[in-house]
Amino acid sequence: MSKECLFCQTERLSIVMDHGSVYTIEDKFPVTRGHMLIIPFAHKENFFDLSPEEKRHSLELLDLLKDKLCSEDTSIDGFNIGMNCGESAGQTIFHCHIHLIPRRSGDTLSPKGGVRGVIPEKQAY
Repeated sequence: MSKECLFCQTERLSIVMDHGSVYTIEDKFPVTRGHMLIIPFAHKENFFDLSPEEKRHSLELLDLLKDKLCSEDTSIDGFNIGMNCGESAGQTIFHCHIHLIPRRSGDTLSPKGGVRGVIPEKQAY
């Protein structure tokens, strides 16, 4: 745990759900309605630092959240799942977190390329 890390201060967060070694919160700057973050309780810098158990719990929680979100909002018909690992990849909070971003038909003019949009000129192919 790190005293300076926002995600280590779980007592100050509104945890939506937890599962084993990970928990989820709503993203404070959501890309879409329902955007969630899956975060390990232990301070790990990025996904590659997670233990096999933490990775398994993260994937299981992704499934649980997907089911929860879809049961609460039938307009969801797709998802983006993403992680930024390292400053050059856009990571700004150096405590691993996985984005689960619900998508809905028509929420953008052209969703083609999805996560390739992290480098805008590579999105259209």
